[in-house]
Amino acid sequence: MDNTKRYERLRERYLNGDLDRRKFLGLIGAAGLAYGVQTPFARHAFAATEQVRFDGWGGVVSEAFRKYAFGPYTEKTGIKVVDGTFGGSDEYISRVKASQPGEYNIAHLSGVFDYARYAGLGLASELNEDNIPNLKFVIPKLVDVFRKVTDGKLSCVPYDYGTTGLAYNRKHISDEEMKEKGAKILIDAAYKGKIGGWSDWRTRIWYASLQTGQDPNGAKNMDAIWDAIRTHRDLALKYWTSGAELMSLLAEEEIYVTEGWSGRIYALQEQGHDIGYMDPPNGFGWQECLFVIKGSPMEACEELLNFMLAPETSIAVAEGQNYPPALDPTKIDLGKKIPTLPAFDPKGTLDGLTFADPTYWNGHEQEWSKKFGRIQKGY
Repeated sequence: MDNTKRYERLRERYLNGDLDRRKFLGLIGAAGLAYGVQTPFARHAFAATEQVRFDGWGGVVSEAFRKYAFGPYTEKTGIKVVDGTFGGSDEYISRVKASQPGEYNIAHLSGVFDYARYAGLGLASELNEDNIPNLKFVIPKLVDVFRKVTDGKLSCVPYDYGTTGLAYNRKHISDEEMKEKGAKILIDAAYKGKIGGWSDWRTRIWYASLQTGQDPNGAKNMDAIWDAIRTHRDLALKYWTSGAELMSLLAEEEIYVTEGWSGRIYALQEQGHDIGYMDPPNGFGWQECLFVIKGSPMEACEELLNFMLAPETSIAVAEGQNYPPALDPTKIDLGKKIPTLPAFDPKGTLDGLTFADPTYWNGHEQEWSKKFGRIQKGY
């Protein structure tokens, strides 16, 4: 009873504004440990003051998060952000499926199809949007596609967007040649041994669809697609597996052409490398979100999401990682650099980008990922 009264008094002080959230949670958690009270709320509150785990794509992207979001957030709240990385979504989801509840908290996921996949596995949380007021600054179209997957609720906030277009070394390939050949340059025998590609089954099938003149969200001739993937495999120097490797291969001129992530290519251009970038018709557009995994300390995660969506934070991260933020440019002044980034849409409609249909891609995942795995190994 004494402990219950203690909680009630602390809660009343918090609601009256006498305690800030950080101190309130700390006192609740500490009291629970000191007096042996292990209520779910006490355990949750104490854990929330400890840390939040965030997993992302590494390289310049993670560097931008650390510098402009995680460091300032920890300084403001006292909550530590444990920063992990992954090379691909399939690798990461395997880790999460094998983990204990609460071990992983927030993930920087790519594409609505990944969001739908996590929701389908029962890993979706439910955000309290009242705790994320900065969500009002986000492009509505980016929010709505997630709501459709989870019955109007959200398990994530949109954070950035970009494209997977064609990157090429201008010393060896001209802008005119790229415009003429488009996606087919990745299966051009003239560049055998100087071609690269991401070891991601969706990207390989997407570009094979373009190379065979098919709709990436509704290809009919899969035999032609598999043949194009084999051709690319035989001409490529190697498949790259991370953004850092992509940048290294292009910077060191080990490869002359590959598909690549728009922000990473912009980073190479900033470093002085003469790398061109082109989005072919029906090129691969995507948006990324910050997804909160079921079992996470929700209030701490929501507080971090709101902090990261604050215009000053979001703009700083966007300028650091070279991907346009999810903020609506008709509501927020995004500064000078962001409008120069690849894929940026000044109207905030994103009508010029082609996004992956989650139902189509997730419906074929098991079959196509297995098939690509065999082709990747030489079959």
